[in-house]
Amino acid sequence: MKYHISTLPPQPLEALADLPPLDPQSLGPMAEEAERALLQEGESPHTLRSYRSALRYWAAWYALRYRSPIALPLPEAALVQFVVDHAQRVNAEGALVCEMPLQVDQALVRGGFKAALGSPALNTLLHRVSVMSKLHSLEQLPNPCQQPRVRDLLSRTRQAHARRGALPAKKPALTREPLEAMLQTCDDSLAGLRDRALLLFAWSSGGRRRSEVTLATLENTRHEGDAFVFKLHRSKTNPHGTDRAENDKPVAGRAAQALQAWITAAGLKSGPIFRRVRRGGVVAEPLSPAAVRDIVKKRCELAGLDPAYSAHSLRSGFVTEAGRQHVPLGETMALTGHRSVASLLGYFRQDATSSQAARLLDPPE
Repeated sequence: MKYHISTLPPQPLEALADLPPLDPQSLGPMAEEAERALLQEGESPHTLRSYRSALRYWAAWYALRYRSPIALPLPEAALVQFVVDHAQRVNAEGALVCEMPLQVDQALVRGGFKAALGSPALNTLLHRVSVMSKLHSLEQLPNPCQQPRVRDLLSRTRQAHARRGALPAKKPALTREPLEAMLQTCDDSLAGLRDRALLLFAWSSGGRRRSEVTLATLENTRHEGDAFVFKLHRSKTNPHGTDRAENDKPVAGRAAQALQAWITAAGLKSGPIFRRVRRGGVVAEPLSPAAVRDIVKKRCELAGLDPAYSAHSLRSGFVTEAGRQHVPLGETMALTGHRSVASLLGYFRQDATSSQAARLLDPPE
């Protein structure tokens, strides 16, 4: 039923005598704090860490470059200076250079704001500009990042990097073969059972992200026959927790067997599934996303695999292996959570030499 404002029953104003009225044109201090808390809670811990790191870097660079504390809104010229200080260009001699003074670069390294001298990756530069743009938007300030001069400079910078072949490096895919090598390093100790279950859970349920693995609990992972179903309420591709059929991620076959073996050995009855194993076989606190990354890196090292593999390689590995085994795109997307084929294909790692499409003129085997 819809109500017009004039039809609402009058409120007893006497009961509100001790409550000061609000100004409809502005937020009170408590409301501003609540707004900040909601915004922060809605972001993933990884995203918040990346924002804080970017803003710390901005503050340090600005202080060194302009000899004054950073203040918003930033002038458009400061944004342009930030880009040319960090983006490489080809000079008249054909060498790659940027405008960052060596003394400033050295001071940033000494202060721990960057790991090494030299220009950052293009994605790092773009991320820092994006964070500054979001900060201006949240503060409802004139946004220099959205000015035509800055947008055009960033666009031309991306084009220049692409023309030089300086494309963002993608993590290699942990397809079936390297994954099997990692699983071979997992013994029947508690840590081995946990790591085997974690790798198979993350890979087989659609290439789960680190943060998604740590969301798995005995309450949202139900047993169905000889399999499990993990209900992923919220993810990067479903940030608002919309109830969708594809929120149910099956964990079946070997993955289900490994998961059950870990749950039984660890004596888990409730709460998070993947936990730290302390000395003496003590099952302790839940794993953090960083711990999931460390487990993947450790198992890769034990298996003698390329150190370039990362936890995100599980996701690209699942997508690539599904393509190799001709799994229908719709079925693959239901597990990964992708809403578009273009996004899904960004995780597919094609071995160019084994492409069937490249051998159409060859006689059939």
